[in-house]
Amino acid sequence: MTVRIGIEALNVHAGFAQLSTAELFEGRGLDRERIGHLMMRARSIALPCEDPITNAVNAAAPIVNRLAPQDKERIELILTSSESGVDFSKSIASYVHEFLGLSRKCRVMEVKQACYAATGALQIAAGYLASGVSPGAKALVIATDVSMVDARAGYAEPATGTGASAMLLGDDPRVLALDLGAFGTHAYETMDSARPMPDYDIADVDGSLFAYLDCVSNSFTDYCGKVADVDLQTTFDQLALHTPFAGLVKAAHRKLMREHARATPDAIEADFAARVSPSLVYPSQVGNLCSGSVYLALASLIDNAPYRGTARVGLFSYGSGCASEFFSGLIDEGSRAALAELDIAGRLTARVPLGFAEYTELLAENSRCLVPVENRKIEVERYLRFLDARPGGREPLLAYRGTEGYHRTYEWV
Repeated sequence: MTVRIGIEALNVHAGFAQLSTAELFEGRGLDRERIGHLMMRARSIALPCEDPITNAVNAAAPIVNRLAPQDKERIELILTSSESGVDFSKSIASYVHEFLGLSRKCRVMEVKQACYAATGALQIAAGYLASGVSPGAKALVIATDVSMVDARAGYAEPATGTGASAMLLGDDPRVLALDLGAFGTHAYETMDSARPMPDYDIADVDGSLFAYLDCVSNSFTDYCGKVADVDLQTTFDQLALHTPFAGLVKAAHRKLMREHARATPDAIEADFAARVSPSLVYPSQVGNLCSGSVYLALASLIDNAPYRGTARVGLFSYGSGCASEFFSGLIDEGSRAALAELDIAGRLTARVPLGFAEYTELLAENSRCLVPVENRKIEVERYLRFLDARPGGREPLLAYRGTEGYHRTYEWV
């Protein structure tokens, strides 16, 4: 009997505020002709009452709260991935475990490998579930980050998002059934991007672009070496790639099609529109969600691609530093129905638009979000107009209230 393991539920929380790409280009005096290369429309902006913990809980709670008590009890593993750590020892997962009310018999851990980490966590969790050591167990993988970019980031600033992707894994994969054993990996050390201090990102933009493109070719080649009879054009009905910005995904798809299909420019353009562009609808409105990015792209694909019946999706995950993986799985019309329950598109639309001046005022306060301090107080009430804009306003949200004796404090609003 073939073991079916994969994503049972997927949700994305991308904050409560957004800034249009055109507004940011105008405010920073950036060259507007480059907007077309980014293929971005807007990006999510964090509020001072949000952090990696609130993002993770607000993404996962709608999934966990829909579980029957006996299914919630079967979550035996929670893995958070982040490059926005709040402590050198205490994990984000420990806070998330508490606020989701998970079993005290649960394994709790945090992993880090830039934008690849969630995929590594997903594969570790899938291996545990497929091993059969605990039949019927479930695992929760949450990719969560906050943006730390400002004017110093140049053209990376308009492409950087904030938020979290949450995935419940188990043996009833209603969203994506993983092709177990079908994967290709590629990794090596490089200094293309890093966060050497809690409030400061650095990036070698050109180096990171080349590393991404190198890894997409080599991880796909490794996938072909492990899986029989792979054809880039016919094996995968759809493709969803890690999306730092949509323009880079287009370049990566073009590279794969030239190398593995020897396709003409017209054929590449048509293939991109059919198999890739549905995955970019949400990322072009949110920005780079770091290790949650490829799962934002997957959600976008499921909600927007005109597939019928069962479709195989090829997925590519890349993290600076660097590590990467090409893997695959199956979606069907039940996947679309499962995502519809959580209305990701509606919540993206409901984000409150910011002007450039209001955005820059928030940046100073947001930059302190991850800096360790003994005591800090956040006036959550100042941001209720953003929190109250969520569709329906039915489910409570977790907000960051401050820090007391280095212990971060939260409240449901």
